This record gives sequence, structure tokens and C-alpha cells, in this order.
Amino acid sequence: MNEVPRQRRHSWPTLVVASALTLFCAIVAGVATSAAGAELTRGPTQAELDRAALDEVARRWQAWPAGRVFPKTVRYAAEQGGEEKARRVGISPETRCDDAVDAKLRKALREAGCLGILRATYIDALQGVVVTIGVAAFADETGAAGAKAALPRSDRPSPGLRALAFPGTVTDRFVSAGRQAGLVRQAGPYMVMATVGQTDGRPASAVGEQRPTLFAFTGDIADRILADLTRPARPDCASAEWRC
Repeated sequence: MNEVPRQRRHSWPTLVVASALTLFCAIVAGVATSAAGAELTRGPTQAELDRAALDEVARRWQAWPAGRVFPKTVRYAAEQGGEEKARRVGISPETRCDDAVDAKLRKALREAGCLGILRATYIDALQGVVVTIGVAAFADETGAAGAKAALPRSDRPSPGLRALAFPGTVTDRFVSAGRQAGLVRQAGPYMVMATVGQTDGRPASAVGEQRPTLFAFTGDIADRILADLTRPARPDCASAEWRC
């Protein structure tokens, strides 16, 4: 029997190895493609849905129309019993944090990461009390809670949210000197502040002894606006409003 030339004797194993490597690479590529395809086509996990829901809530102060943040009317418990409606007088176009609060609060809000403050003014059903509501937005709940903790712990209006009056309306006398009470609420990435006075503009020092329930409805308004802003919504990944 003739001897097989050396070059040909080694060519077959080489071809086998090369073929095996080609097949292995094809399998690896196929697995990678399959995994990538599965990643792209799978539905969102619960953790991703929860994250999307939190992000959607945090964007509402910018994404929602101003009239949705501050509805035309807000129901509240009347002092004499039953329910009344506070009516919105106007909404400020300004959103800078520094413009909405007294100077003594600006540093604390900046350090907490204030992104913006929306303000609107309401009057009660009897048109005797004026309420300015401010919605302060932060990146997350930690920032909002930190801002609330840094504010004065009382219901005094100053330092606090600045009064927002609209000339030519029943609120045009509501200026800083006319602020008589204030409050702060916080939930999620939002802190809601309120400052309240009377439509005749009288300062607190001119009122004498106040009825404890006179401005109690202010808390109802603040709570309802805050509840709407922070109420979780079920993510709809097919909608342009969501980022899943």
C-alpha cells in the first residue's frame, strides 16, 4: 500500500476542527441572537412596571396641563357642615422655586433639590377667604421629605409660600402682609404648601382671636391636590405617556 502524503494525512483533522469551530460559533451566535430577541420581545417585569409608575408620577408636574394639577373647583368640608367648592381664580406661569417662597426658605429648597413650584389661587364658596396653593416638585420622595423637614414646624404663614394675587379679581388685596395661616403636606416626590388670608387683605395682627375652623378647609384643598398628583396609575406601555 502506498503511503499517504504527509500534507494530505493532516488535512482531514484540520478540516474537522475547522468545521467544528464554525458550527460552535454558529451555535453561540444563534443562542445570543435568541437571547437578544427574547429580551426585546419579553414583557416588562413587575419591578420595571413599578419603576415606570414612579417615574410617571414624578413627571406629572411637567407633563400634566396646569388645569389638571389645579382643577377649576375643589370640594372641601364646610365650616357649618356639608360640602362646598373652592373656585380657582388663576394659575401663575412662573415655576422657579425661588420666586414662590420667602427668601428664608430658598436655600433649604435648593439643597433638597427643588425642581420647580407651581402656584394657583382659590377662593372659598363665600368669597371671603383666599388660598394660594404651591406644588413643589422634587426628583424623588427623599428630596421632598427633606424639604418638608427643613421648613418651620408651625402653621405660621411666614416664612412660607408667597401669596399669589390676581389684579382685577376678588384676590387683588391678598399680599404677603395679608397672610394669616399656612400649612405643608408631603407625599411621594411632591410637597404641597398653602398660604391663606382674607379677601379684604387684613393682616393677622388686625384680626384678633381667630376661629380655629376658619381656614381648616385649606387642608382639604391641599390634600386633594396632593392625592391626585401622587395617586399611582397602572402602567400602559403602549401609551406615549409611559416609559416602560
